[in-house]
Amino acid sequence: MGKLHIISYFCSMNIVLLCIGKTQAPWLLEGILEYEKRLKHYIRFKRIELSGIKNPASLPGPLVIEKEGKELLKHIKTGDHLILFDERGSTYTSKQMSFQIEQHMQKGTRSLVFAIGGAYGFSEEVRNRAQETWSLSHLTFPHQLVRLLCVEQIYRCFTIIKKEGYHHE
Repeated sequence: MGKLHIISYFCSMNIVLLCIGKTQAPWLLEGILEYEKRLKHYIRFKRIELSGIKNPASLPGPLVIEKEGKELLKHIKTGDHLILFDERGSTYTSKQMSFQIEQHMQKGTRSLVFAIGGAYGFSEEVRNRAQETWSLSHLTFPHQLVRLLCVEQIYRCFTIIKKEGYHHE
């Protein structure tokens, strides 16, 4: 595929990262902002941090999942392709993940929405709406750290697609 075609795909697709809760640690926010700045060279990217549930520890887990799920679904449009980041999802190498994203660009996917759930995960309603579920690792990470990992991996994918030197093998 020629460079001109890749550029037109980059210009026509949006990527959204939906997160439950706000990023509080300044060092994490600094890293996220750095990769968001880098991503602007390739794609329209937006991070949406949803407020989350007030005092989630005072509620049973299933109720928290249900409320967070309804909040997530409010931000997903009909034509969006929803991918959940969840420990039970498919695992990919960075090159395989970049291939998946490139396939969406070639198919003409207008909007890829990646979602990071809260501490209890995703509701069945959100899982049913999702077209895919990906895992970043078999390890468990704090949700705020996962945001940084996601943005960095999305950036890495675009450097792989463009055959730039960021990713080394």
